[in-house]
Amino acid sequence: MTDGAEGSRGSGGSGDGAVRIGNTLLREVKTEDAVGLTLAHDLTQIVPGQFKGRLFRKGHRVAEEDIPKLKDIGKEHLYVLELGDGDLHEDDAALRLAVALAGDNLTYGEPHEGKVALKSTITGLAAIARPVVDGINALGDIALATVLNHRVVREGEAIAATRAIPLIVPEAKVAEAERIAADYREREGAAPMAVRPMRRLRAGLLTTGSEVFSGRIEDKFGPAVVRKLADYGSEVAEQRFAPDDRETIAWHIHYFLERGYDMILVTGGMSVDPDDRTPGAIADAGTDIVSYGTPMLPGSMLLFGYLRGVPVFGLPGCVMHDPYTSFDVLLPRVLAGDTIVREDIVSMGYGGLHR
Repeated sequence: MTDGAEGSRGSGGSGDGAVRIGNTLLREVKTEDAVGLTLAHDLTQIVPGQFKGRLFRKGHRVAEEDIPKLKDIGKEHLYVLELGDGDLHEDDAALRLAVALAGDNLTYGEPHEGKVALKSTITGLAAIARPVVDGINALGDIALATVLNHRVVREGEAIAATRAIPLIVPEAKVAEAERIAADYREREGAAPMAVRPMRRLRAGLLTTGSEVFSGRIEDKFGPAVVRKLADYGSEVAEQRFAPDDRETIAWHIHYFLERGYDMILVTGGMSVDPDDRTPGAIADAGTDIVSYGTPMLPGSMLLFGYLRGVPVFGLPGCVMHDPYTSFDVLLPRVLAGDTIVREDIVSMGYGGLHR
């Protein structure tokens, strides 16, 4: 089973031999009469469960041996394109949009079926200007889909894709999209889309809990945190243990500060139980607490603040076993060099349910 309809979307073919879209003329010819002619658009083949992709590229010159393949995807007629003034082919429209949007650490290839993907060249944090995305999508005839702002993306992963909806797009709409992107660049001094690198930081890790300190149970928190930091190219430079005692915990926090570590992580004792002394100890150490608690699940009991400019995390138990928590949202932003403020914490509630 095959399908050849996608390649001619928006053509509005009437079977009378020619279709005009704006100033552009699409002349219809029988497939068997198309030998030597140039295709007006990509032609897609779909074999369910096996293959979906481009069978023939825009600009391909039809040869005699192509006729059976074209018939197999249901092409009894083909369009020959005569592009008019003020019109753009879908591929050219998508490529111009990608050029207008792309910033640091992004790459893109040639258009495919009217679509261009912007892919990251590093592992880093997506920087997406949502007003630009919304403004371009409001124009019509152009689609722009992206990942969420501040999301971690891996090398080779797409953060956005541009697409022309009809086969022929008014050049004026693409020019307006380029203007929206250019205005943002001028105003903000940055591209509407980029990937921000993450710094390699060295952290001090303090594991609290009398049951772990005394050796009654094995520490499972430390290995989980070590793995998370290593995944982003950072490291736990030193791990220490402390009982549930506020003064002792505060002392260890200052020890890490004096050692010059880039970040301080304190695990355990973050709930409201009588024996949970960690939040008070972090405050006793002189930490300027941005927030104790986040509107995100899991990870609502996370504490975040700064001690003499050094980021301090109080990590709840869910970080030990849940794959994605509030720590996974805030940690990459800290590694990217962001200063976390109260508004950043508040915004985590929208889309923050991960159970």
